[in-house]
Amino acid sequence: MFLTDLKSRILSRQAKVAVIGLGYVGLPVACMFADEGFDTLGVDIKLERIDKISAGVSPIEGDEPGLQELLDRVHASGRLRATNAYSLLSDCDVVLIDVETPVDAHNQPRYAALRAALQSLAPVLKEGALVIVESTIAPGTMQKVVLPLLSAGSGLELDHSFFLGNCPERVMPGKLLHNLAHLSRVVGGSTPETAETMAVLYSCIVKADLDSADWITAELVKTTENAYRDVQIAFANEVALICEVMGADVWKVRELVNKSPFRNMHLPGAGVGGHCIPKDPWLLAYGVHDTGLDLRVIPAARAVNDSMPHHMADLTIAMLAKAGVSVDAARILVMGYAYLENSDDTRNSPSEALVARFQELGAYIAVHDPFVAGYQGDLLNMAQGCDAVVVMVKHQAYQQLDLPALGAAMRHLLLIDGRKVFERHQAEAAGFVYQGIGQGQ
Repeated sequence: MFLTDLKSRILSRQAKVAVIGLGYVGLPVACMFADEGFDTLGVDIKLERIDKISAGVSPIEGDEPGLQELLDRVHASGRLRATNAYSLLSDCDVVLIDVETPVDAHNQPRYAALRAALQSLAPVLKEGALVIVESTIAPGTMQKVVLPLLSAGSGLELDHSFFLGNCPERVMPGKLLHNLAHLSRVVGGSTPETAETMAVLYSCIVKADLDSADWITAELVKTTENAYRDVQIAFANEVALICEVMGADVWKVRELVNKSPFRNMHLPGAGVGGHCIPKDPWLLAYGVHDTGLDLRVIPAARAVNDSMPHHMADLTIAMLAKAGVSVDAARILVMGYAYLENSDDTRNSPSEALVARFQELGAYIAVHDPFVAGYQGDLLNMAQGCDAVVVMVKHQAYQQLDLPALGAAMRHLLLIDGRKVFERHQAEAAGFVYQGIGQGQ
């Protein structure tokens, strides 16, 4: 009865939608539902974020096509409201949860934000409401964490007086709206009927496949797809290390490998960052942490990718030594602090690990990033008197950089490129000694 009525209310745009967590996922999701005609409530604990959204200003920096324009529309329409008051969720028919789900220093899930959101939602949860967790979670979390907290806190019964689903997001900064609209989604419900209702809801904003499944399948699909990417990147990084030792060029090797059918060697680089790939493999592994199953590939891939910023430091130290400069007397410019090009997202940034390593060794470090607050100074001014420049992010601004002007500002012209922003001949023509990731001398 509840689900039949809810489907009708969704189709007629009478259902009230709420989104808990207004970050990189929650804000665009809330805007999209509001733009489709739903009365949408966004809930967040950060007052500064709420104030910006309430004023029609996106708190997400970086190049995010269409997001500010979309926020402008829904702000003008009045269909999106932002608040920190969970009490306002009491009349919402659908509640989406988009909070962070990081891992701790021991690679264990840290669900503080998720637990807090569930504990605040449960007492005000409307009878018959559908709750959907979009955050990425370890396999088994819906059953072991989400359901007990909602049931105990609300007094409602699953599949009778409230409904519960898992629909993991598939987004990345720079493509938030595009990915939400055009990438397929797994709608995992406690029952087929719940999954069907979820598909009706998401069909309002998603133009791709909506595949019905159960909770555990949805949890496994999301964590597995990011673990797959992590493993493939680790393989590419290890091949890059081999190429450096052998005097080969990993980029040429990759190009020729991928000419063979069914091969897709990923891009090597200076490290893997972001909120997803560094942690989702650990979430996948955590799903079986108490079963005795010995996992080997996933931890090994994580170790390889975590080591790449330190490898960039080693390359820099070796080049400084050849130039007669000790690292503790060096001035080093790090270009890029976000984890992804043309983004302000610094979560698990490889540059953070690189900078920490240089600081441990006593080097003077200058950091530049055109999108990250605190690092947005004049690049050429920062380069004055530097002995080496380490490129960590492939920002468009860096690809358009005047290398001769950069070199003119520096004391020693050493360029260590972790993202293949520059070609060797291009750098050498500007007078630099060049070392690219995966490129042997």
